Amino acid sequence: MKKLNMLYEGKAKKIFATDNPDHVIQEFKDDATAFDATKRGTIRGKSVVNNKISVRLFELLESKGVETHFIKLLSDTEMLVKKLAIVPVEVTIRNIVAGGMSKLLGIEEGLVLKAPVLEYHFKNDALHDPLINDYHIAALDIATKAELDIIQNRSFEINNILKHFFSERRLDLVDFKLEFGRHKGKILLGDEISPDTCRFWEQGTGRKMDKDRFRRDLGRIEETYEEMLNIVLNNK
Repeated sequence: MKKLNMLYEGKAKKIFATDNPDHVIQEFKDDATAFDATKRGTIRGKSVVNNKISVRLFELLESKGVETHFIKLLSDTEMLVKKLAIVPVEVTIRNIVAGGMSKLLGIEEGLVLKAPVLEYHFKNDALHDPLINDYHIAALDIATKAELDIIQNRSFEINNILKHFFSERRLDLVDFKLEFGRHKGKILLGDEISPDTCRFWEQGTGRKMDKDRFRRDLGRIEETYEEMLNIVLNNK
């Protein structure tokens, strides 16, 4: 397997072609952005943390029957993945009110929801990833109803698995974002699952253990990312 030309560079990752047209290399970066990239910075070591946490969680989900794009770990900052045609819809699952939901509905952060809330956002940086619903998705021909049913069901299944995993480690999974893509007729989970894409609050203290430490200038950013890696990998 050879690493070839770069196909895409995003805010947090680079994607490279390989000599297998069905596989690509996903390389994580230390770059950090927030608020539609109006805030930029660097979180030293984030690339290693997010790569290794994503690998562990993809392996967990695969063991529970959730199909993902993950193939294998290549290095501290790289993983080999299946090449997906990404569905341009970002899925957010919310268990506790925080961030965008708090601002949108005027609800104080920290309210535990009676049932998980699923949101769809249209992946479009120029439009600031607007909130959309099933009818928008159908009208814009973004995904079929069958595909959307799979995405929805998988998202709730992933939530159940991850909530249990993190609760055992004394962390609340507040909310998280998912991306899915098409691969040989199947819908697979793609992208990453990490402190960049999830909100984690320490049980009992509410201490934020994710990118909110960067967004909100809370300090101890690198140390918290390293702590999350140790928690996920060492079952502490």
